[in-house]
Amino acid sequence: MTATLHEPNTPLGRFGIETLSDAGHRYVATLPAARWTNPHTGRPSLAPLAVLVDYVGGMVNHHRRAPDEWTVSSELALELVPGAADLVAAAPGSKIVASARPVGPKGRTCLGTCELTLEQQTIAVGSVRSVHISIPATVATQSHSYPPADPLRSGELAELMCVRVGDAGPDDALLWQAPSPVLDNSMGVVHGGVAAAGCELVAAAALDGAGTEPETALLTVSYLRPFRSAATSHYRARVSGAGGRRGVAEVEAIGGDGRTALQARVTAYR
Repeated sequence: MTATLHEPNTPLGRFGIETLSDAGHRYVATLPAARWTNPHTGRPSLAPLAVLVDYVGGMVNHHRRAPDEWTVSSELALELVPGAADLVAAAPGSKIVASARPVGPKGRTCLGTCELTLEQQTIAVGSVRSVHISIPATVATQSHSYPPADPLRSGELAELMCVRVGDAGPDDALLWQAPSPVLDNSMGVVHGGVAAAGCELVAAAALDGAGTEPETALLTVSYLRPFRSAATSHYRARVSGAGGRRGVAEVEAIGGDGRTALQARVTAYR
């Protein structure tokens, strides 16, 4: 397959994602395996896998749109195999491959699922549910204009995502999402995968603060409305349940207008 590398001033290019196949029945893309670190906890993180899932799962749904339609993600799920972070850490320089396909017919929504592999070993599965809307005027009349990419000094995950840690309570965690046109999608809102990754980071931090030393097993995200970044946009997580070896955190992503744009849940095990 001939790989298409996305421009570095786009959300996909910023994470080094390459497209291998863009056929409607099968969408394949890769993400470089890296030692990503949660800025809250300093622990290894696989939050960027949500960017890859959102891309390939969303694109197989997008291929099924009518000529006058556009698609927007409504739900995303990412489920990791036990020890997934260790597998990624042991394979620096390798590429995580996501292969997506459509599931079932197109109806009020459409569903795409994907499998993520690293060196031919499955590390995660994911899904994206999309809804079809009339083509937005911003897309129908003009293409989104991306600014030149800011040079990355450290390559740390916090820098890639333009996030910084905030102060919260003992069972909560807060992560500020700074505005960055490079992280916006074609409709000028924060890329759905980037926002999902932010939800995972802050949930893992809340659970870590609760003393569970978590390994994320499941991330589910509901996209309620466009997440527009501003000086006040942020992710906030709280521990909603912990017992035995499992912890659960609930997350909200709050846009610059003060409204909840995303709701998410993360289940982690220790």
